[in-house]
Amino acid sequence: MANRILQFKITLKGITPPIWREIQVPDTYSFWDLHVAIQDAMGWEDRHLHSFHVIEPKSKNPRVIGLPDDESIDDIFAGWDILIVDYFIKEKSEAIYTYDFGDDWIHEILLQRFVEPRLGIEYPICTAGELGCPPEDCGGMSGYENFLNILSNPDHDNYRDLIESGGEFFDPEYFNPDDVIFEDPEERKDGATKELWDF
Repeated sequence: MANRILQFKITLKGITPPIWREIQVPDTYSFWDLHVAIQDAMGWEDRHLHSFHVIEPKSKNPRVIGLPDDESIDDIFAGWDILIVDYFIKEKSEAIYTYDFGDDWIHEILLQRFVEPRLGIEYPICTAGELGCPPEDCGGMSGYENFLNILSNPDHDNYRDLIESGGEFFDPEYFNPDDVIFEDPEERKDGATKELWDF
């Protein structure tokens, strides 16, 4: 049972106007749990690696938290072993969250405030946000800009291909926090660890 709720604002860097989400998560959450909540709130599909870049409060040393990876040049600490309250110890604490090391979607994570849990609310919840999440594997910021240019131009040579691949269902302006469904982080972790072991 959570004693406090952490309210975060997640903003995708490099896009104007900004794509952002506001979520509330329990203080019992690990970084893995927070990763799953960010994926679900943003609208990503969790098909790629991720990492949190944080500053350890006591030593002031940088840390990388995510999925352990033997091929990485960084020491990556497993997210499910570390509680978010060990790093987000005060309001306005910040971190960087990167998703998909090919497209490099970089998010600013800001702890806005601590709040008391409300009776009858099942956390996490998404309380606000704006604009749709870019499609997976669209090529990062430049690829997403090209995607939007094609989508807005029926005369473009690639417009038909984009529509046939499902592009007509994408609305970059639409986001409703009531549509967000948060999945069980433990179930997602089972799949992630199995992929690591199989690899």
